[in-house]
Amino acid sequence: MYGARLLDNDLVRFCLWAPDAKSVDVVIGNSVHPMLPDSDGNYSLVVTAEAGTRYNYLIDGKHRVPDPASRAQPAGVHCSSLVVDPLDYAWQQNAWQGMPWHTAVICEIHVGAMGGFDGVRRALPGLADCGYTLIELMPIGSFEGERNWGYDGVLPYAPDASYGSPASLKAMIDEAHRLGMAVMLDVVYNHFGPAGNYLPHYASLFFRHDVQTPWGATIDFRRPQVARYFIDNALMWLHEYRFDGLRLDAVHTIKPSSFLDELSVVVHASCPPERQVFLVVENEDNRASLLREHYNAQWNDDGHNALHVMLTNEREGYYADFHPDPTASMARVLSEGFVFQGQPDRRGIRRGESGHGLSPTSFVLFLQNHDQIGNRPLGERMASLVAEDDLRAALVLIALCPMVPLFFMGEEWGCQSPFFYFTDYQDELAEQVREGRRKEFAHFSGFTDRERRQRIPDPNALGTFEASVPRVENPALARIWKRWFGHLLYLRKAHLISRLEHSRAIGCTVLADRALVARWRLADGCIWEIALNVSSRDVPWSRAADTETIWIEPQDALRQPEVLPAHSAIVSASLMRDQGHELDA
Repeated sequence: MYGARLLDNDLVRFCLWAPDAKSVDVVIGNSVHPMLPDSDGNYSLVVTAEAGTRYNYLIDGKHRVPDPASRAQPAGVHCSSLVVDPLDYAWQQNAWQGMPWHTAVICEIHVGAMGGFDGVRRALPGLADCGYTLIELMPIGSFEGERNWGYDGVLPYAPDASYGSPASLKAMIDEAHRLGMAVMLDVVYNHFGPAGNYLPHYASLFFRHDVQTPWGATIDFRRPQVARYFIDNALMWLHEYRFDGLRLDAVHTIKPSSFLDELSVVVHASCPPERQVFLVVENEDNRASLLREHYNAQWNDDGHNALHVMLTNEREGYYADFHPDPTASMARVLSEGFVFQGQPDRRGIRRGESGHGLSPTSFVLFLQNHDQIGNRPLGERMASLVAEDDLRAALVLIALCPMVPLFFMGEEWGCQSPFFYFTDYQDELAEQVREGRRKEFAHFSGFTDRERRQRIPDPNALGTFEASVPRVENPALARIWKRWFGHLLYLRKAHLISRLEHSRAIGCTVLADRALVARWRLADGCIWEIALNVSSRDVPWSRAADTETIWIEPQDALRQPEVLPAHSAIVSASLMRDQGHELDA
């Protein structure tokens, strides 16, 4: 295991993989301790030290660097690492063994925008009251500066000091478990950020330059030391911090992909049978085979993109793939999981595998998340982009679809404050990020000239981060919205969750442009039906017989039984038990 490991009798074992180094020393205070190499490029040493000791590694007598497996960086990513005792927190919820994946209702959170680990802990009771059962944290590994989305982390073992201590993170997870909520962490195993990554100075073999990612050279998972570094990181979060699951960022850039299988096997082998741990991926390749064997679910970007275009009619960037017929794309999502299952996208690249036979809970469905808000030029939430009736109808679909629903922090009260992309870089790097952000949107309508691109907030400005903190601007309206939202999640718990295991989609019919009806057969044979119409006109619709209405949005949407009104959603269940009522996909 890499990093600093506490042993008995006030001893600490330090271990670093530095195959390019001629010598490595551990520096503690004014003491320099030469480390011993082995034939695989590992340097290790056991010395007298204790929890709270600050240390660095000295490479070839010249370069002083932090530990890449540091468990804490109190003064930032360029400074000394801290020896941490993994047993220093007295856990209270020792009986907690997790929860079944199909019961998940996810709230995605940026820890910094919520006031750090302590701020999230204080918010947990309110989130539990809304009906959330799982809190997903955006990445927390140490990064350059005081604020960042987390995807530019460079020390993935160390919770960023701006969020709080390792003990405060554990206290937050402990409180979630007390409330009956699971906690999942977004981890970034596909790249390191642009500032504070010292691995190339002494471990160039950590990377391969023959395969590139959007962030530069690919991490070389062919090497056992590299694979072990990330697998041990996953095990640390799951066992030392008791996270209930991990969401792996952009796994399509991880090469070879066999690492993903290896990670899953090791993770599940490390857990006793009674403990429920889940693994979720973000994967542009729509690799359905991962979901059949090793991973619980994938973030369904296809579903978001199709629904977003149905609501907004946008066609720029990746929305172009869904613009010709977003309703048909959404129908395919609801009946088959993915839109892209091997056909070419707008760039002519074939991607995806068939999702046939996968459970609906193999897909995480959302109307917005950090990417889909923050990667807009002006960071608008959907509440600022579409009419309230259409927004509510779409949220009914997300909340009551048999796929696993995900919402972004503040969505439960109808938050309209933006969520921008933000960093805290200085000098030349700050300018590169600022201009790179503006060039990214140079071909978007409304931002084609330089003067208009100046409206895009500077990611490095403190005000950009401050504007991204969720705000309740109208408490009375927020309370009304929160009650409405909470009732949707109550309905999911009361009518759907206990019947989700072994459920399957049985088809989705397009009724008209931006109007469709989808059906699933649940575990008890019940047929679950959702009709959605986000167009501006009513459409003919014959409701199935023997149907109980679960929810109508808006509440007077059934003025005419044979019509699906504009801007509406209707959820119903019946006991047809698949007697010839299946729809054509």
